[in-house]
Amino acid sequence: MWRFDSTTNAPHHSFKSGNSVRAVVQRVTEARVRIADRIAGEIGPGLLVLLGIGRDDTADDVKYVVAKIKDIRIFEGEDGRHMDRSVSETGGAVLVVSQFTLYGDIRKGRRPSFDAAAPPETARLVYESVVRELRAAQVPVATGEFQAMMRVELVNDGPVTVLIDSKRQF
Repeated sequence: MWRFDSTTNAPHHSFKSGNSVRAVVQRVTEARVRIADRIAGEIGPGLLVLLGIGRDDTADDVKYVVAKIKDIRIFEGEDGRHMDRSVSETGGAVLVVSQFTLYGDIRKGRRPSFDAAAPPETARLVYESVVRELRAAQVPVATGEFQAMMRVELVNDGPVTVLIDSKRQF
């Protein structure tokens, strides 16, 4: 269970290790999230991050994923060199969208099992912690809406898509 220290607002946890925070990171020229007829979050050039929270995630998983998102070098450098700068270095933004389906397991049967995904109450706290840590690192962040039915629109640049797993399983 995640809880926050009342003096530092830092997350505490009581999970065992096992699962990991998973992120699908896409370099985009623009991206937005629509909920019904309104735009909930929108960015120009930057990263779209689809974020899956596992049942056993910890504050260490959050730190790892946040560091990778803000520092991964997948943007062109000023000299034209490919994969040379991070979103932080380019002044880009990050759109973070919660996506528990990254934990869908289809090894048995035809219907995905989501047993490894964190329960909604826990996933919300971890998701908010990732967003808060990115903002604390001075990265502009837009978000979807947790547990809402969303339509994600993006223009993938490259295309460049990478997977991040805090337990380094891939």
